[in-house]
Order: sequence, then C-alpha cells, then structure tokens
Amino acid sequence: MLSRVVPTAAAAATTYNGVFKDNSIAVTHSRSVEFVSIRKGNTGLLCNSPSRKVAPVMAVKTNEQPTSVAVGLKEAEAEKSLADRLRLGSLTEDGLSYKERFIIRCYEVGINKTATVETIANLLQEVGGNHAQSVGFSTDGFATTTTMRKLHLIWVTSRMHIEIYRYPAWSDVVEIETWCQSEGRIGTRRDWIIKDHATGEVIGRATSKWVMMNEDTRKLQKVNDDVRDEYLVFCPKTPRLAFPEENSSSVKKIAKLEDPAEYSTLRLVPRRADLDMNKHVNNVTYIGWVLESIPQDVIDTHELQTITLDYRRECQHDDIVDSLTSSESLDDPAISKLEGTNGSSAPKKDAADLSRFLHLLRSSGAGLELNRGRTEWRKKPAKK
Repeated sequence: MLSRVVPTAAAAATTYNGVFKDNSIAVTHSRSVEFVSIRKGNTGLLCNSPSRKVAPVMAVKTNEQPTSVAVGLKEAEAEKSLADRLRLGSLTEDGLSYKERFIIRCYEVGINKTATVETIANLLQEVGGNHAQSVGFSTDGFATTTTMRKLHLIWVTSRMHIEIYRYPAWSDVVEIETWCQSEGRIGTRRDWIIKDHATGEVIGRATSKWVMMNEDTRKLQKVNDDVRDEYLVFCPKTPRLAFPEENSSSVKKIAKLEDPAEYSTLRLVPRRADLDMNKHVNNVTYIGWVLESIPQDVIDTHELQTITLDYRRECQHDDIVDSLTSSESLDDPAISKLEGTNGSSAPKKDAADLSRFLHLLRSSGAGLELNRGRTEWRKKPAKK
C-alpha cells in the first residue's frame, strides 16, 4: 500500500519531514498520493507526474515513536516494487481486471501524427503483463504461474484481433482496461478496452487467445488443472467479452492466401531487438511485417481500423520472412454484415471508403506458414 506524509495547509508551516511539532505524524489514504509514471521506452526512461487529489489528513499521536498504523503503512510501501509504486495502474475494486493510463510519446506516433497500431499492440502487451505482475505472477516471462515455471511452460499468442475507432495523438492519455479468462482446455483469452482518458470515449477494443508451450521442446501443451486454478481466481466469474456481438469480426476465420499474391515484400529479416523474453520474435513484430506489403496508395489515403492475426508457427532469429498481401472482396456477405458493429461510434462506411486485405507471412525458401491475417482500412479523416 502506498503512503505519504502530507500535512494540512494550516499545519504546513509547523512541520518538518512530515512530523508535526506536537509529535504527530500525518497519514493519508493509500490512493490519495501524487505519483509519477515511469515507462521504459526505446530512448530510455520517460516520466510524467499527473497529480491526484490529496485526501484529508489525520494526525496520529506518536510520543516520539512511530505508531503501529504508521509502521504498517511503511511496511506495506516497502513491499511494493518501485515500478508498482510509480506506474499509473492498479487492479479494479473487484480485483478481476486491471486499468492503467499511458501518455502517447513522440516516438510512438507515425506519419499521421497519431499512435501506430504497433504502439497500440505494445501497450496492450504491457498492460497485460502489468496485470499479471499485480496479482503476483512472475516477471521472468509473460504471466507465468508458479506451476508453469516448474514445468518450463510459457504463454504464446495464437490469435490477436484489434479494432481502433480513433487513434490517439502525441501527448494524448489513454486508459486501458484488461482482464483474462479461460478459453477451453488449451488456452486463455485476454481482452482489452481502450479509452480516451480525458473524455472517457471508447476508442478501441481488442481480444486475444493464448496457448501454453514447453520452452524446451517448443511444443504446445494443454492447460492443466493446477495452472487453471492458479489464474482463474483472478478472472471474471461470468464471461466478459470485449466483443460480445455474435457477428463480431473477431471470430471470423481467415482463409489462407494462395499464390500468386497481388503485393509482396520478400526476405524480411528479424532483428535481434525483435526477440522477446520467450526467445522468439515477439507477436507485435508480425504486425509490422504484415503492413510492409500493403500498397502505398492505401497507406496514403486510408488508416487501419481492424487487424486480425492467426499465429501458426513461431519465428526465430535466423528465419527469413516473406510478406504477401491480396485484396479481399467487399461483396462477401459473411464479412459485409460485420460493418458498423463492435462498438464503433462511427456509422457504417460506404464500400468506396473501405479496403480489405488478406495477408500471409511465410518463411522464405521452405514456404512454411508463419501467420495469416486480415486487415480493414477506412478513408483517412479530412484534414481540418
């Protein structure tokens, strides 16, 4: 629990280091302090210091010695890591989801001066990891439980679906809420809601599926009861879905793109920086590879509103990747009826304003399928 000594305005002039001259100590509520968010970025540690209102102060008589209340607060504070005390995130009141706020940094925006979809995906991954740490899961992997570490098991992404209704700009503050729940016998599901912190507007949503892999054999493994019991206590008791609609595009199957593709970018090479703590190319890197084969005229006139990726095979540092893209017909009734759903505040778009593509990432040479995807693009808003 966080604590901070803050005297009242009347007593401020008569205190020193938080101790009143009458030997009382000022104590505030754990959620009432000002604090700083530090987030590690590509260029180092960046910080900001938005303030919260300070709760009324209560004086605790000490008689020269700290009281049990003050000692308890101090011990609780010491138990938290520096990151826990400084980040702008916490569990919700019921303990079944986690919320965190982020400032969009200058290096997280693209040519449109708004956050890139890779930025959004990285923030989703960050808040998911922070959620897991907040309930006591490990920091040496992505949310591994005690049993998983004993059995050398890790979580890997099998599917990711992101919808962005409005992209935040540089210096905007977004609030992301996340929660996880069981997904059958072979994995888990994690969902997110993205809001503009200033207005409370929902500007995006996402969902994902994760499966367990043995980090030694690199083979998938079913989620056993011991692992399930460890994380289910932190999950909603009834299903809660970021995309509750029955016809949500988040569940739409993706057909495999066959040659010849309309557009391609060949022989993409993973960088060392693309590898994550699970010793393979991080799932966000695949998003960038998919976008590399989008035609330039689409990039110039449209912005990505939906991306769905199915991860078929992990990619290692020595793999070389081909990115293939082809247009997908807007006349498919199974897809067209999805327009205007999923919580977007925007009305259904005319077909002329939309573009949709199928994607395939494969290993060069062997042609092994690494990832298949679908993206949907809307016309860029007119400049004001």
